[in-house]
Amino acid sequence: MKYLLQIDFPHNGPFKKDFEVAFSDLAKDIANEDGLVWKIWTENEENKEAGGIYLFDNLDDAQRYLDKHTQRLNSFGYTDLRAKIFNVNETLSSITKISL
Repeated sequence: MKYLLQIDFPHNGPFKKDFEVAFSDLAKDIANEDGLVWKIWTENEENKEAGGIYLFDNLDDAQRYLDKHTQRLNSFGYTDLRAKIFNVNETLSSITKISL
């Protein structure tokens, strides 16, 4: 079974290319997390939000990463984090063209 972790939080910038530059080292670090299949980075400049959608191959790594990333984001000064972990229905997801 796979697990989806959704995290978002208030973010006043940077966005777009500046966002890419500011967080490229963090992206490289996240890419090496145990159990991580992929991450989609999210940003919404209009609503001043950022975050990510993560797919993990097990619940323990998803929860461990959530705890680690929450502490990291708090150390960066981010507050009001919103996070959820979902079970992924792989059968239905494959029908709707998601390759897991």
